[in-house]
Amino acid sequence: MNKREIGNFGENMACRYLTKKGVKILERNYRVRAGEIDIIGLDENILVFYEVKTRSNNIYGTPAESVNYYKQMHIKNVALEFMSRARPKFKGMRFDIIEVNLDDDLKFKNIHQIVNAF
Repeated sequence: MNKREIGNFGENMACRYLTKKGVKILERNYRVRAGEIDIIGLDENILVFYEVKTRSNNIYGTPAESVNYYKQMHIKNVALEFMSRARPKFKGMRFDIIEVNLDDDLKFKNIHQIVNAF
């Protein structure tokens, strides 16, 4: 699998995980000029912007550690644009990170959600 395929695989796994938890997926790969958000969903009427990071090892740090300040600002700007365009009804919002970990053979190992990551 190449990098894009690994990312798509991780996002698919994250969507399955979130759907099983009762999250309604509103958008996938929401892209505007300011950037992209992997998944936008409603979790018990909370609007959640999910950043999905898929890794097969932690040589360069955990998946969540790659969501630095610069990336967070891009995600927040895209979120603001989404809210101005879509005008969704919700009682709160948050930014989560979904870590999808693969084994050395690039097979699914586990998934970890960091709620209110930033």
